[in-house]
Amino acid sequence: MIASGLNIVPFLEKSLSLPVTDVRSPAEFEHGHIPGAFNLPLFNNDERALIGTLYHRQGSSEAVKKGLEIVGPKMKTFAELAQGIAPGGEMLVHCWRGGMRSNSMAWLMNTIGIKAQTLEGGYKSYRKHVLSSFLQPLNLVVIGGMTGSGKTRVLEKLENQNMQVVHLERMANHKGSAFGGISMPNQPTTEQFENNLHKLLNRFGNDKKIYIEDESIAIGKVFLPQPLYRQMSAALFVNLVVPKEKRVEHLVNEYTRTDKNLLINCIKRIEKRVGTEKTKQVINYIENDKMEQAVDISLIYYDKLYTRSMEERHNGERIEIVVTDQDYEEIAAQIIDLTRNI
Repeated sequence: MIASGLNIVPFLEKSLSLPVTDVRSPAEFEHGHIPGAFNLPLFNNDERALIGTLYHRQGSSEAVKKGLEIVGPKMKTFAELAQGIAPGGEMLVHCWRGGMRSNSMAWLMNTIGIKAQTLEGGYKSYRKHVLSSFLQPLNLVVIGGMTGSGKTRVLEKLENQNMQVVHLERMANHKGSAFGGISMPNQPTTEQFENNLHKLLNRFGNDKKIYIEDESIAIGKVFLPQPLYRQMSAALFVNLVVPKEKRVEHLVNEYTRTDKNLLINCIKRIEKRVGTEKTKQVINYIENDKMEQAVDISLIYYDKLYTRSMEERHNGERIEIVVTDQDYEEIAAQIIDLTRNI
């Protein structure tokens, strides 16, 4: 007998120690899933489409019969895979709405001796929980600075000192500019980014500062949750002021050790904003291995963009740190000291 589904909060609490099995189709899972969940799809993508079509054209009875016909031959495989997922003999199961797919799989699991509990409302209730979580007030400190200021390196040093840190660019697999996708893995969907971000923030205590890098609402093709973005705009803002020559050096090391054609394609994507003549100059410098000059010209555009964006977006208290010869560890220590009592 299948127990009634768990509410989302106890479900997530149990997920810290039990495997979560998502029985939705691979396409649904790829679009967004609970971080760490296993995908054990009752139907593949084509089968799910077929069942949906039958349901709408011929009703639930025909759809259920077709579903049984499809699932029957797979049951032994499901059982064997589940034993590998849940060697401890217990798991959590969910589908989209907490209906027939998850209940069917939970029935099978319980039949073979694996205690399975479902999620009331399914993945849909999980998504509602994730989105509402971003409305909760967070004790944020936003680390900003013009392109090439080394914000990511500073965040890494803060993390090394056991601070609560959110690396938005790392989570989005993108560094935020037209060049930000170079040498990076494929980006997650915005939905999966939100799920991953929720999991991270849920680990943090709000009695301590949460250090997060300054970003626009879009990081490549991924978008920040609006409530979080609004909180970032009102949060304590630490602006790293780094000389341009140091930023150029940092960016040359960070971005230019790659195929020149990738760099040229990136600058072409923002030609209308950079200007035709400056774009031609940048391309010429790239082609002739004059990367410092290429970066220097590109920063004219990015510095104007960031200055305007910073003035428009940040309305909270500000701290400015002028970076000269400090290393990133020293800068991180300075940030901790300056923000400790604010």
